[in-house]
Amino acid sequence: MISPRRSGLPLIEVLVQSSTFAVRDALDRFLTALAPLCLDIEEYTAVEMVLAEALNNIVEHAYSSVPNSGPIRITGDHHHDGLHIHIVDEGVAMPDSKLPIGLAPAVNLDIPDLPEGGFGWFLIKDIAKDVVYARVGHENQLKLRVAVALHA
Repeated sequence: MISPRRSGLPLIEVLVQSSTFAVRDALDRFLTALAPLCLDIEEYTAVEMVLAEALNNIVEHAYSSVPNSGPIRITGDHHHDGLHIHIVDEGVAMPDSKLPIGLAPAVNLDIPDLPEGGFGWFLIKDIAKDVVYARVGHENQLKLRVAVALHA
């Protein structure tokens, strides 16, 4: 389950069943495992935001027709160019098997007209690098990299 990596941070592996509470649990477990990197607050927040958005999208969209079921597997591996994250689920594929464009929603509106959602993929693509999605067999696979350093 755990193997050492170049930075000394073991490979992080978190497996949960899809649910809102599972997202919180997965985030907590994943972020706690990053402690040896001694991330600064900006790096920690970047990882947290990207993971939270991706995991919430899985729960809300990939598993929307079958709530509270289906595995979500998250792995994290730290390299010289940052934290490589791989998220796998068995939910419904992305439309056209492609990532959403992820444009920023319009925010120059009156407060009652502001959109409730639509920021997720914009945030993921803005913060993370090398964001790649593929449907492999019956699995959705999302790979991305968050540029964080080893501060220890």
